[in-house]
Amino acid sequence: MKGGILVAGTDTGVGKTIIAAGLVASLKDKGIDVGVMKPLESGAPSFESTPIPRDAFYLKEIAGVKDDMDVINPYCFKDPLAPGVAAQQEGVEIDLKRIKGCYDELNGQHEFMVVEGVGGLLVPITNEILFSQLIKLLNLPLLLVARSSLGTINHTLLSLFYCGRQGIDVVGFIINKVAPNVDPSEDSNPHIIAQFTKIPLLGSFPYLGDYAGVKDNKDFLAQIFIQHIDVEVLFQRLGLA
Repeated sequence: MKGGILVAGTDTGVGKTIIAAGLVASLKDKGIDVGVMKPLESGAPSFESTPIPRDAFYLKEIAGVKDDMDVINPYCFKDPLAPGVAAQQEGVEIDLKRIKGCYDELNGQHEFMVVEGVGGLLVPITNEILFSQLIKLLNLPLLLVARSSLGTINHTLLSLFYCGRQGIDVVGFIINKVAPNVDPSEDSNPHIIAQFTKIPLLGSFPYLGDYAGVKDNKDFLAQIFIQHIDVEVLFQRLGLA
């Protein structure tokens, strides 16, 4: 069995990492050997002037893999900017062939790959290339993560419509609560989005606070993911059922 999925967001800060981690934990709970990748990470904390890909390390820990971090995360930048802008400021040229090569290497070592995206679908990763072009290069189905709060209807539908126009296969979308405050639109947002798209709503993920608090408990993360997300439909659409 070989397969994979790319976890993308409608915007930055929508919780792609925790959803990707929950999916990894759920796949591992199913007995599947999962590899992870975060091709591009920006806004990374630094240690002695070296940016540390925090999200990539978290995914690696949840997956329990020993793959080289330079392969899991070929590009990491310290400034919280679009990857293309951050790369330009640091004098780095992002090479899609390098990213594809790293993905192929990891894909050859694992049954299933979970790749986490960066920002939204139209984030520039070079002066001429948008993130959606990398999605098409990796040729992976997409799981879209959206925030739960006001404004998510527009962002989510725009992202889904764009994927349809670009021929990107979307297996479903997940609404993720990223803040503890109560937003009166949160109850209705998921269902309104679902009314305007044929892409399945797979569920709403609860606010977990700082996900560092659950990173050492993979079983708990898998349980929460399975409890709130329709994994039966997700796995079926991924050919894993």
